Amino acid sequence: MFFILSKILLFTISPYTWLLIALYFSFFSKKPVRVKRAKYSAVFIALFFSNTFVFKEVCRQWEVFGTPPASIKHYDVAVVLTGMAEYNNDLKVLSARRGIDRIWQTISLYKSGKIDRILITGDHGYLIDKGLHEASQLKEVLVHWGIPEHVIMTETKSKNTYENAVESKKILDRSFPNSKAILLVTSGKHMRRAKACFSKVGVQCDPYSTDLYTGPKRAYSFDEMLIPDVSTMNDWHGLLKEMFGYLAYDITGKI
Repeated sequence: MFFILSKILLFTISPYTWLLIALYFSFFSKKPVRVKRAKYSAVFIALFFSNTFVFKEVCRQWEVFGTPPASIKHYDVAVVLTGMAEYNNDLKVLSARRGIDRIWQTISLYKSGKIDRILITGDHGYLIDKGLHEASQLKEVLVHWGIPEHVIMTETKSKNTYENAVESKKILDRSFPNSKAILLVTSGKHMRRAKACFSKVGVQCDPYSTDLYTGPKRAYSFDEMLIPDVSTMNDWHGLLKEMFGYLAYDITGKI
């Protein structure tokens, strides 16, 4: 029920949804005052949530900054959270999204001798089956690329971050009992919630953030500060999802 409710509520925290609501009232409301307010609201939402500078400044307060690979010590296992790919049912192949940096960085760490094993956790987060079974499909790709099959473990039951932690702990307790050398790999904006979930279930791990939007130093271009970017509205949706997700997990005792 929590899983289904969370997917429904995601629709309500999207700037696109807010913009559509404001536009609806601006066109169809019969009260002049409401029409005026709706128009102002629509303009504000469109400009505010399409400004990359504003987004990155807010994101900077939320993201867990990355760690230079050279500073990473040796780990027994890297736990990689899924949510980085889609499945093309026509071509029967995985299709990478921005979050694919999670597995990309993990491969680099493995090839550099920084980690011994890889645990990919998560099946898919959809309400219906769309052909994506990410952990097992990613393992097939990595083995095809030449990474030994025994290096890669998969957890294929979980559908959200909390379940990632619960199900991963079972595998870690069995394969790496009492290990203190566990690396958690996920997106920078997702790391805060993921780390809290793993700590809640008793898995002590170090964070390794990927596909970051920000860093310790600020550096903005002219277009990021002044030119609206519709893709930034989608980035806001992802960030708000993490913020509200963290709050929901806190309220329900999952972190």
